[in-house]
Amino acid sequence: MKPLLQLLKRPLISVAGFSFFINLLMLVPAIFMLQVFDRVLVSRSTDTLLVLALGAALGLLLMMSLDYIRARLQGVAGNVIADSLAPVVTRLAVAQGARLTGGRSTGESLRDVQSLRSAFSAQGLLAVFDAPWLFVYVAIIWMAHPYLGMTALGAAALMGVLTIVNDWITRKDIEALQRASAGATRYLETSLANAEVVQTLGMTDALLARWQQKNAEVAALQSPTARKSVGMAALTRTLRQAVQVGMLAVGAWLVISNQASPGVTIACTILLGRALAPVEQLVGSWKILAEARAAFRRLSELLGAAAAQEPRMELPAPRGQLLAQQLAFRAPVGERILLAGVSLQLEPGESLAIVGPSGAGKSTLLRLLTGIWQPTAGVVRLDGFDLSQWPREQIGPWLGYVPQDVELFAGTVADNIARLGLPDPAKVVQAAQRARVHEMIQSLPQGYDTMIDPASALLSPGQRQRIALARALYGDPKLLVLDEPNSNLDGAGEAALAEALKALRGQVTVVVVTHRSALVQHVDKMLVIEAGKAQHYGTVAEVMKALQGKSQVSGASVMPMPVAVPVIEKASA
Repeated sequence: MKPLLQLLKRPLISVAGFSFFINLLMLVPAIFMLQVFDRVLVSRSTDTLLVLALGAALGLLLMMSLDYIRARLQGVAGNVIADSLAPVVTRLAVAQGARLTGGRSTGESLRDVQSLRSAFSAQGLLAVFDAPWLFVYVAIIWMAHPYLGMTALGAAALMGVLTIVNDWITRKDIEALQRASAGATRYLETSLANAEVVQTLGMTDALLARWQQKNAEVAALQSPTARKSVGMAALTRTLRQAVQVGMLAVGAWLVISNQASPGVTIACTILLGRALAPVEQLVGSWKILAEARAAFRRLSELLGAAAAQEPRMELPAPRGQLLAQQLAFRAPVGERILLAGVSLQLEPGESLAIVGPSGAGKSTLLRLLTGIWQPTAGVVRLDGFDLSQWPREQIGPWLGYVPQDVELFAGTVADNIARLGLPDPAKVVQAAQRARVHEMIQSLPQGYDTMIDPASALLSPGQRQRIALARALYGDPKLLVLDEPNSNLDGAGEAALAEALKALRGQVTVVVVTHRSALVQHVDKMLVIEAGKAQHYGTVAEVMKALQGKSQVSGASVMPMPVAVPVIEKASA
């Protein structure tokens, strides 16, 4: 956060400077009242009153102008926060979410940025700059009369204690409320992502009931927090009025005792009200400031973890040599081992098929091979470099990845293939042709310019999967990782995929997870995983021979792999 604070330094110093002059001009009403009561009413001079009124009007107009400029500078500070933090926080939150580190979602992190921006744009920030003037006003009142100064000092101490007490009794409640509210919002967002299933299966009422239950938990936390905050704000306003009455009473006593003039009493009462106003604003804005403080702490932790990583030298373009040594991965929640002791090696241009039953750890292995997840033990190297430590902005263009659940983004087909960058028409068409999806895209209503809505049914799951393969092949990737790329394909789509893999042999290092043997004949090596452990690894011929031998030993529990038959299949009765 240090670079951000450096950026904020100039506008905040300007805000502090304007606050200095504004608070000086706040003395104008008090001085005006003093002069009116002690000079004008005594001399009954209309000219003196007119001059004082004009001077006070000019001072107040100047104060209004400075206050307007200060408020605009506040907006500048808020914009600096949003412009500086939002991009980097989004990048880090996306990386954190992809690695399943248990971190907060991108939306929550961006809401922290918004909370921080709101605090810098609210009146609470101005109150922070105005609060130190409390001591200046108390000193001026003390100069008028020590008794009035002691009264003002006691009132300031009382208001300060109220501010501390307000923080003490509401801090934990506000943080708990933030967590619960974020959880309820996150639940609704993730549920609406499955709106089709919810609507089809008639789950709306059940979903609504669960969401209302979470909202009830939020309301249960919000009610005592609101009672405390509103109660403290009401108490602060009441005490502020009470101390002004007390100040006026002390002043009146001094006037009766001939120790002060009426003008001094009125002026000091006005000054005390002005001195206590920022404290009242602080208490009233405390919820916003407390939320901003918690947001600042969370963002500092997020950015601090990223800053702790030393900058790395830019590495040369990879050739595609992939090496995994004794990979192990433990689930982020719980103690379950999802992968244990898996090793493999591929030379540039070689291809590997990973097969095994559901839940065996195949998708986990792919995420480790792409460097998205970091292994609990072992290492994945691309051209000898640790892949998890390779900066994503450097390695991303050299990787191609098709996940099990394909998601396309709002934009044209060309935008999606170009990975949301500025589409290079030649590279977009080349990627589509390598994925054998060029003809299919041409048949769309606007071809490559067809708009994709992630929530619409314009494209079938199979078409989305084929476009995702073209996206993976955009540019010149050296490592292509495919997680069941044929799960939604029909016969023609699977044939096109097989043809694409066949054409990629020797050019791109390919790792593909599949349950169908049609793709296995187009790869060089094969890895069989069961229960997170490698059972067989080697060339396709070697692994097939081992599987056939196992089938004979176990009494035909495993069949050979003819085309279009599952890799491992129980013999029919």
